[in-house]
Amino acid sequence: MLNLERYRVFYHTAKELSFSKAAEGLFISQPAVSQTIKLLEEELGGQLFLRTSRGVQLTREGEVLFKYIEQAFKLIETGEQKLADIHNLLSGEIKIGASDTLSKYYLLPYLKMFHERYPQVRIQVTNRTTPETVSLLKSGYVDLGIVNLPIEAEQVLIKKVMTVQECFVVGDKYKKLAAEELSIHELVKYPILLLEKGTNTRKFVDEYAARNGLILTPEIELGSIDVLVQFARIGLGISYVVRDFIQEDLNQENLYEIKVKEKIPQRSIGIVTLKDIPLSKAAEMFISLLNL
Repeated sequence: MLNLERYRVFYHTAKELSFSKAAEGLFISQPAVSQTIKLLEEELGGQLFLRTSRGVQLTREGEVLFKYIEQAFKLIETGEQKLADIHNLLSGEIKIGASDTLSKYYLLPYLKMFHERYPQVRIQVTNRTTPETVSLLKSGYVDLGIVNLPIEAEQVLIKKVMTVQECFVVGDKYKKLAAEELSIHELVKYPILLLEKGTNTRKFVDEYAARNGLILTPEIELGSIDVLVQFARIGLGISYVVRDFIQEDLNQENLYEIKVKEKIPQRSIGIVTLKDIPLSKAAEMFISLLNL
């Protein structure tokens, strides 16, 4: 088997052309250097150095070996430097999974902050629903996911980072519905606009309705909260959205929140990572940023 330590001694001796200088640089004794070179020569079946009164010189065989050993050790040094750069966030990559909505309304300012601090770290964001993001995480395609909670998933660690409140909203056409508190049973007499099935948000509102004795049959199903907001604005119906993300629209009276008697529970946004899998330095720093 390859004895890397012997080649390390050979490499330093060949660079210095001196047993004593090699010993000094390696923090070992000169006899140890001499013995190691002797063992290597015996192992390879040929003399590598010529001993002279001025020190040592490489033999022809030694020069051939040094040519390749030098390349090998420079690659090792380069590898060590690359790892140091990654650990110091001078390079590297972070792969994040998140939905369109969470990317825009939650993740965006943190991505900006991280990029400003560590501009040489490459950021890759894959937009998927919460269930799809968890699947990407388990498959190793992303380092971490930003998801809507609750979720049920094995092999993952979940950390809550933000609590949000969802609500029903309308535009000017149905503004009168926001004038008083309504039961959800009254609400469903009007066109309901929801995210499509397969999203965690849709699952949550369906379960909320079921607890109150209803099965929601939406007039329109969409894949984006932004489009739900736009559809509510132009009067196509009642949209179910995250209040925290459309607060400016509510303040400017572009949208109006309908107060429902059956209180909608709060939800959380969380970070998911794989159990027992160490995170890269970039991923660790990004998560620490989210926890500020």
